Amino acid sequence: MPSVYIKTYGCQMNERDSETVAAQLVAKGYTLAPAETMADVILLNTCSVRDFAEQKAIGKMQNIVAETRRARPGVVLGFMGCMAQSRGQELIDQLPDVDLVLGTQKFHRAADYVGELLAGTRQKIVDVAEETGSEATIREHILNGSAKKSVSAFVSIMQGCNQYCTFCIVPYTRGGERSRTIPDIVAECRQLVAEGVREITLLGQIVTSYGKREIPVRDGLSGFVQLIEAVHEIEGLERIRFTSPHPKGYGDDLIAAYARLPKLCESAHLPLQSGSDRILKLMHRGYTRERFATIIEKLRAARPNIGITTDIIVGFPGETDEDFEQTLDLCRQVRFDNAYIFKYSERRDTPAALMPDQVPQAVREARNAALLDVINGIGREKYDAYIGQTVEILVEGPSKKNAARLTGRTRCNKIVLFEGSDRDQGQLLNLKITRTGSFTLYSGTHADPNRLVV
Repeated sequence: MPSVYIKTYGCQMNERDSETVAAQLVAKGYTLAPAETMADVILLNTCSVRDFAEQKAIGKMQNIVAETRRARPGVVLGFMGCMAQSRGQELIDQLPDVDLVLGTQKFHRAADYVGELLAGTRQKIVDVAEETGSEATIREHILNGSAKKSVSAFVSIMQGCNQYCTFCIVPYTRGGERSRTIPDIVAECRQLVAEGVREITLLGQIVTSYGKREIPVRDGLSGFVQLIEAVHEIEGLERIRFTSPHPKGYGDDLIAAYARLPKLCESAHLPLQSGSDRILKLMHRGYTRERFATIIEKLRAARPNIGITTDIIVGFPGETDEDFEQTLDLCRQVRFDNAYIFKYSERRDTPAALMPDQVPQAVREARNAALLDVINGIGREKYDAYIGQTVEILVEGPSKKNAARLTGRTRCNKIVLFEGSDRDQGQLLNLKITRTGSFTLYSGTHADPNRLVV
C-alpha cells in the first residue's frame, strides 16, 4: 500500500486533526512515511492564525513540488486545514501541482479522496463546504506519529468558534460552534483509557463554550463542567486537562471544579491577549483586565500550586506605549508561568486588518522583545523555586532532543527530563527536581521502583 507523510502547522487542534487523518489512512492499509521524500502522499495541515504560518506552508509546498514532480510525478500533494478552508480553489490556481484542498469540516473524507486521486478516478479535489455533524467525526487516534498508543491523548469535544475577536480568522475557517454529546465523548475517552491512555486533554477552539446552546445548566453547572464530571468518573483515567478556554468561560462552577475534582490537573492556559482595557475592547474580547486578574486570584485560591500560562498579542492596531505598559504591568502582577507572545499579524477579512493606526513592524518587534524579557524573568524565578521539591510526573516517553532521557509533565504542566528506563514509560513517578533549564525541570534521579506513585 502507499505511504503518507503529514506535516502539521499551528495549534493542538491541527495536531489532533492530522492524527485523525493519519489513523483513517492507516486503517485502510497505508503506512506512515518517516519523511516526505519517502511518501506517496504528502499532506500539509495548515494554519491561518498568522500570515507567517500561511506563507511557510505555501513555501514548503512550492519546495515539495519542485522536488517531487520531476522524479516522482505520481505523488499526491494536498493542503488541509484552516488555510485550505479560507483559500480553497485559490491554492490550486496558485499551485497547479496540488491535487487536494480539504477544508476543516472534511477531515473525515481525507482517506476516500486520497484513494480516488491515487486511483486516477479524480484529478483535482477541492472540498471546503460545511457539513452537518462533522464535529462528531473526529474519533480516530494515532499518537506520536505511530500506530502505538500514547499515555496521553487529545479528545476533540467541539468545533468552531462564535467569539469573533477582531484579530482572528478562526470563526471563518472553523465555522460556528458545534458540540458533541457527553455520552459520545465519554465513550471515546473510555476506549482510550482501555488502550492505555492515562491523561486526556479535552480540545476545542473555545473549549469552555462546550454545550452552551445544547446542554442546559444543571445544579448550577455548565455543560462543560458536566462533561468534566462525566469524564472524571472513568476508571483508570488519572489526569484531565483542557485547552483552549476563554476567560469569559471561567465561571465559579469551573473554578470550583479545580478544587473538588482531583483528576482535573491544576493547570490553566488562559489567553489574556492584552492588559489594556481599551485594546481588549477593540479586540472584542468581552472582559476587562480587572476581571481577568480576578479569575487568576480565584484559581489560585482554589489550587494554590496551579500553573497558569497565557497568550498575548503585541502591536495590535492602535496600541500605544501606554497600552503596552499596561500589558507589562498586568504580567508583573499576575506572574504567569509562561506566555506565548505573538506580534500582531494582519489577517485578511478580519475587522482589525482594516483598523486605523496600524503599528509599525519595528515597534511590534521591540514590544515583543520587551515583553519576552519580563515573561522569561518571571519564569526563571518560578522554575528555580522547584529546585529541591518533589513533583509527580506522568512519563510520556523519550525526550525528542536526547533519547537517553525520558520526559514527562507535572500536574501543573511543567516538562521534566530525567534519566530512566523503558519500564518508567506511562508511569506516574515522584521525582526530586535538581536543576532547571529554559522552561524545563530536570531530575538527576535514576529509575527506582520506589518512585512509583501509589
